[in-house]
Formats: sequence, C-alpha cells, structure tokens
Amino acid sequence: MRSFRLNKYGSICIASLVVLSIVQFWLLYNTYELKDRQLYLAEKKLIESDYGKTIKDDKIFPGGEAIMDHYINGSMGRLETLFRSDRKGFDSLRRRMCSQMFDALANANNMDSILLLIKKRHRLKKAFSYGLVIDFVGVTFDGDSIVPLFDRREATDGSGFRIGGTLRSGGIQNLITNLTVSSPISHSYRVTYDLYVDSDQRRTDILVSMIPAFLLSFFSILSVLLLFYLTFRRWAKQKGIADMKSDFINSINHEFHTPLATIMVATKSLKTREIREEQERLETLVEVIQRQSERLNALFGQVLDITGLQSLKLQKTEQPLHFVLERIVSDYRLKIIGTGIKLDLFGAEQDTVLVDEFWFTTMINNLLDNGIKHNRRASKEISVKAVSDKKRVLLTVEDNGVGMGVETRKHIFEKFYRGKEGGVTSNGLGLGLYYVKLCAEAHRWQVWVESEPGCGSRFNISIPII
Repeated sequence: MRSFRLNKYGSICIASLVVLSIVQFWLLYNTYELKDRQLYLAEKKLIESDYGKTIKDDKIFPGGEAIMDHYINGSMGRLETLFRSDRKGFDSLRRRMCSQMFDALANANNMDSILLLIKKRHRLKKAFSYGLVIDFVGVTFDGDSIVPLFDRREATDGSGFRIGGTLRSGGIQNLITNLTVSSPISHSYRVTYDLYVDSDQRRTDILVSMIPAFLLSFFSILSVLLLFYLTFRRWAKQKGIADMKSDFINSINHEFHTPLATIMVATKSLKTREIREEQERLETLVEVIQRQSERLNALFGQVLDITGLQSLKLQKTEQPLHFVLERIVSDYRLKIIGTGIKLDLFGAEQDTVLVDEFWFTTMINNLLDNGIKHNRRASKEISVKAVSDKKRVLLTVEDNGVGMGVETRKHIFEKFYRGKEGGVTSNGLGLGLYYVKLCAEAHRWQVWVESEPGCGSRFNISIPII
C-alpha cells in the first residue's frame, strides 16, 4: 500500500512537471516566432527607407527600368499583334523575351554595392544577405486589362525569378519591401518585385536574444522540480516515520505471542497434580512465568515508547551468552511442546559478552520463528550453536527448512521483504529478519546468512567477547 501511494504521488508530480514543461515549451516557441517576426525591425526600416530613395525614379535597382523598357517597350507591338491573333506565338515570344530580360537584369544587378553603402551609412555591423525576386510582369494594351508576361504562380515551385542575392529563405519575417510599379496608360507594363534582407546568422541571433527567456524558463522548472522534490521527500519522510511506528507496534504484537504461549503452557502444566507435588519442577515453571511476565511488561513499555524503533536504546550488561541462550531456548521449548519440532542448543565456554537481553531475546525468537515458519518437512529441526575463540563468539541458528536462493539472500534482511521459495511467497509482514538485522547492528555485531534452496538456512552472528 505504501509503495502504491508513493507511486501515485510520484506519478502526479511527474505528470504536473510534464504539463509545466509543455506549457513552457509552448511559450518559448511563441516567443521564438515573435522574435522571428520582429528581429532587426530597426535595421529593416533603415534598409527599406534607403532602398526606396535609391529606386525612387527607377525599378528594381538603379538602371533596372532602362533594361525593362528596352525589352518590353521594344516588343510591345509584336506582343499585341500576337496576343490578338496567335496565342501560341504570343506565349513563345513572352517566354523568350522575359528570359532575355531577366538575364540582363541579373547581369546588371548592383544591389550588393547598394546594401554595402547602406551598411556603411548607418554603421550596421551585422553581415546581411539579400534576395531580389521578380514576382510578376504584365503589359496593358488598352490601359485597362493586364496581360501577364511572367507570373510566379505559374512557376513549378511557386517562386519568382531571382535577380540576385544568396538569401534562400524569403518570408514575411525578412521581407524589406514588396513593390508594384505600373502606369494607367495604354501600351505600358506592370512589374511586382520583392527585396528580402536577413542576417547570415538569423537563427543564432534569435536564440541569443532569447537567452533571458530560456534562463527564466529553466529556473522556473528547476524551482518547481526542487519544490516537488522537497515536498515529496518531506511527505515520504513523515509517511516513513508513521509507517515505522506502525511497524514497530506490529512487531511488538508479533512478540507477544511467544511469552503468552509460554505462560499459557506453563499455567496449564501447573494444573497437573504431578507438577504441583514436585517442588523443583514447580519452581522452574514459576520462574518461566515470572520471566515471560517480565518480558510482556517490557514489551508493553516498548509499545508506549514507539520512538525506540528509530534508534534502539540498548541497556547492555555483561552476561555469559550460554546462560542467556539456555533461558531463551528453554522458554521457547514450552511453546513448541507437542509439535514434534526438535530444538537443540550447543553452548560455548568463555562467552561473556555485552548484551541487551531484551533485544537479544527478540532476535533469537525471530530466528527460531523463521526456522519453523519456512520449513515444510515432516520432521523440523533447529539447532542453536555458539562457538568461541579468544576474541569472538560465532552464534549460529540453523534449520532444515526450504532454504533460499541467491536473490532471496540479497534482500532477506530488508524491511517488508518476503522471499518466494518453491513458488510460494512467505507469510507474515516481512519484519522478523529486519529486526534481527536491526538488533545486531544496534549491538555492533555482524550478521549474515548461508543457504541454498532445499538445504535449509544458517544464520550467523559474530559477537565480540569481553
């Protein structure tokens, strides 16, 4: 459930970030389009003004009108005759005449020097390219209707005839002027042409001008992402603390079963006449009930102090480890009377250690519970063994259960992890071995597991000797 909630809120955060990124991208794109239309607005006006003055009494460029007059006016009579009598001949003549006229205009083009002069006059530092294009040429024989000689709409690619310049991408964003020059008298002509001027690095200049917008967008997304992260992390931390407290209570409730079961068995035994008549056995059972009652009392205290799970508060004392193990195993045997489970203890000498008996008991009980829970054999066997040298005691809890594979061994001490051996997922909350690891680390002991599928498991705990 916790994982589902984390994934849910994480998905909401990611979705929100994606939406924000799309909105930011849309805003940046529109900003780019606006910059694309407005870039060099001041330079365009200067070029347009000076270009208009240069061709005030001319067409296309200085000297262009004379060339067009020569070709069009010189062919006006023949064009009119063929237009009225031979349309095929008229089409042939107009194409030939336009081709010759355009070639002559291209050869006489002087726009490079005109633009250079404009740049010097206004001290424009950017490198500009231009495109000078004729869109339409037509004649009027009667001063009213226009007969097309050339129309860009008839061209295959829909573009006009390029008189000069290297600028290939002509559009509204870099159009300097679009002029149509005509005369309302008969036997005159009309010409429409465009001048496009743009920087050689237009896209780079636009992107550079948008650096503040890019930075603002980047930092806004970064700020929202950081806010999402901090909020999510704080929420996850608070959720983790709440879950940790809940897990602790679940663990303590789990721990109640062993002392309660032991007390119930011991109490039941006290009811028998044979036990009551044997003073030694009676005292032993009373001691068991006393110990388990004290453990229950300590468990209740831990429930009231649930913060103990975050940082175990150990109360370590010097004790012979085999004495503590004997008490734990003896009490646990009462719990498994009549189950057929074999529980053996092999103690060690010279094994005085610093230990918190409460948490150590919790750890051993969890290991014993684990050995029984994950065992499907008819004859279940668990052995607790302590072997010592001059520095350490190696405590092992070994069972003949289902064992574990490599993947399970990697995660067996993780919180909520439940291994899946033999196609069956283990029961429980996945907390028992987590607390074994927690207890061992609180004591500064080392704990590890050795196991193979079908061959049982052996949990090892390395404990320094005092």
